[in-house]
Amino acid sequence: MIGMTEIPNQALTPALTSARLTSTIHAMDTMKLLLGATVALLLGAFAMSWKGMNRGVNNDSPDAIDRLKKQVAELRQEQDNLEIQRKLQQLKNTPAPTPAPTPASNAAELEALKAQLEALKAADTKIAAEKDKNKRDAKVAQDEEGLLSQRDLDKGDAELRRARMIGEALLIGRVKEYVEDAQFGGFITFEIIMPDQVHEGTVLGIRRKTGILGQFKVSEVTAAGGVANPLPGFGPFQPKVGDELILPPQY
Repeated sequence: MIGMTEIPNQALTPALTSARLTSTIHAMDTMKLLLGATVALLLGAFAMSWKGMNRGVNNDSPDAIDRLKKQVAELRQEQDNLEIQRKLQQLKNTPAPTPAPTPASNAAELEALKAQLEALKAADTKIAAEKDKNKRDAKVAQDEEGLLSQRDLDKGDAELRRARMIGEALLIGRVKEYVEDAQFGGFITFEIIMPDQVHEGTVLGIRRKTGILGQFKVSEVTAAGGVANPLPGFGPFQPKVGDELILPPQY
């Protein structure tokens, strides 16, 4: 242990007074003052110890040494407290680090992205359906407009309407053979395509393109085909093999 002599109270009073004023001074300034006081106290103790050693004084009061040790310990404790407060203040001023994403947050983000993707797919499907509907509506409107225009033309031109009806008439049969007969005016044999429309007495017209060349009345229906005789009212003409037979439309 280093021998020390009692330091006069007048030398210690400024340092202790400075230590007691720490609560009213800024933390950094307080620490500087405390450190200065500690250094001053230690230097004073060292000087007194050195002076005592030079004079050969070995009878220092134990109470004075104990008081000096206690004062030094209090100063160091105060210094440690201020250091702790400084570190706490630094921690408060330091921005908190951004937490790393956890597996749970990653899963939630993935689910949110999936939901957005499904919503985009649904919206795309809806848009495609609306486009198809618009196309169908446009086509229907165009067809209706064309039909109305055709009807207007038909009203203005009876021959055009008649030709259209002949062209749209169902195909009932086709001529297989024409047999001339000077006495009975000849007859035709024909292939029956729609049996439910052909009976004895049915009147069929021979269609070429959009016109009717003549009419024949069915006189016989067999499994091999039908036989029909010409009706008066048409000019002379000769049916050909393959001529189409239809039910004459009602104009």
